[in-house]
Amino acid sequence: MPFIDLSTVTPQQIFPGVQIRAPYGENLMLSVVDFEAESEVPLHSHPHEQAGVMLEGRMELTIGEETRVLNPGEFYIIPPNTPHGASAVGGPARALDVFSPIREDYAKALAD
Repeated sequence: MPFIDLSTVTPQQIFPGVQIRAPYGENLMLSVVDFEAESEVPLHSHPHEQAGVMLEGRMELTIGEETRVLNPGEFYIIPPNTPHGASAVGGPARALDVFSPIREDYAKALAD
């Protein structure tokens, strides 16, 4: 599936007020993450490398021991197994996350 219309990808709620749409290939997963105002992804870690860019709104992101507020156009890279968490700041927010390898838990949920 080389071309994807994001509007045809069913959203999946991963935390209250946080939804993803996550198309993927063999080794790479894209995940558009939509945060409702003041919603959050709690601190967690996983074996996948994760990178992303803020698309809309503002997001407070903690990676390891460092916390920053990101604005549209700012990028981040999260090494594997590094604790991280995020929350929308001052309203809704949207980010694009990229995972390698793909998140099997997300892929399974999208296939169900």
